[in-house]
This record gives sequence, C-alpha cells and structure tokens, in this order.
Amino acid sequence: MPYSKREDLPPNVKNVLPDHAQDIYKEAFNHAYDEYKDPKDRTQGGTREEAAHRVAWSAVKQKYSKGTDDKWHPKD
Repeated sequence: MPYSKREDLPPNVKNVLPDHAQDIYKEAFNHAYDEYKDPKDRTQGGTREEAAHRVAWSAVKQKYSKGTDDKWHPKD
C-alpha cells in the first residue's frame, strides 16, 4: 500500500520523524514497494510491505540519526 502523501504514513513514522525525513521515508517506501512485489526478490523474506518498511527506515537513517533526546536530527 504505497503512500500518496505524508499524512498517510503510519503514526510511528509521522509522530517521530521531521517533515523532510517523512518525505524520504515515503519515497523510499513507495519505490521499494514496487521493486519487491515478487517474493523471490526479498532477500530477508517477509511481506512486500515489511520489505518496503525496512528499505524506508534504512533510507532515513542515511540522512538522519536519533539523538540522545529521542528526536531525529539531520546528520552533519
């Protein structure tokens, strides 16, 4: 289930990530959701949606890190 706008993201994403990180998450999720529709392409197994969430979080973590204040901050 691809996300068409930021407001559609799950609460555990919307409530913790800054707007730009949410955009990264949404775009990465949507791309991965399309790319991993065939189960044989999912190296870690799981559902198509699980694979897309893993990819999306990985994309966010390339640009953001969680601080000691439990908030996500852009990497330097």
